[in-house]
Amino acid sequence: MAKRKGGIRRRNVESIRLAAERVFAEKGYAGASMGEIAQLVEIPKSNVHYYFSTKEDLYREVLLGLLEVWKQDALCFELYDDPRIVLSTYIRAKMAHSRDRAAGSKVWAAEVMQGAPVLGDCLRDNLYEWAKLKEAKIREWIDDGRILAVDPSYLLYMIWASTQHYADFDYQISLLNDEAPLDDLQFERAVQSVTSIILRGIGLSP
Repeated sequence: MAKRKGGIRRRNVESIRLAAERVFAEKGYAGASMGEIAQLVEIPKSNVHYYFSTKEDLYREVLLGLLEVWKQDALCFELYDDPRIVLSTYIRAKMAHSRDRAAGSKVWAAEVMQGAPVLGDCLRDNLYEWAKLKEAKIREWIDDGRILAVDPSYLLYMIWASTQHYADFDYQISLLNDEAPLDDLQFERAVQSVTSIILRGIGLSP
């Protein structure tokens, strides 16, 4: 019984988080309301408050959940050693989440652009250590002569900018695509194009 209740709780929390991503992305933190989020999940507002006491608590959990998603995307840095495999896998994962979790990317971008007023030191501590580990891996490749000498931090910035663009500016992309979102074939071409440009820029073939 306890295991069943735990499963129900996890599903409810995840549904609320995903709905909150959409509302926070569309309305911003100030404009969003717990009532709108509850309506989107199709549950009473009191149920949302049962899991998250305040809007700030829910917003913080959304951001922390997104941070974990970004970390999961980068597990390839630990699983593989070949820079071509690592970066190709990382770019594809980032692109996939830009398509599937576009609202989350927008919420994350808004928080960071405002100087992380909610996450604050938590983001600084997590992001700094995480990024430095990835930079160290890239430096190893450079020292071994496996990729061209580039600044590791700028390489990461370029990957983030190139992949998250498809989430943060999805309206602009649709507008330039005859007012239609990219279909599966177009999106795959986008993934391959971003991957090819990044890899060729550091001396690797796609």
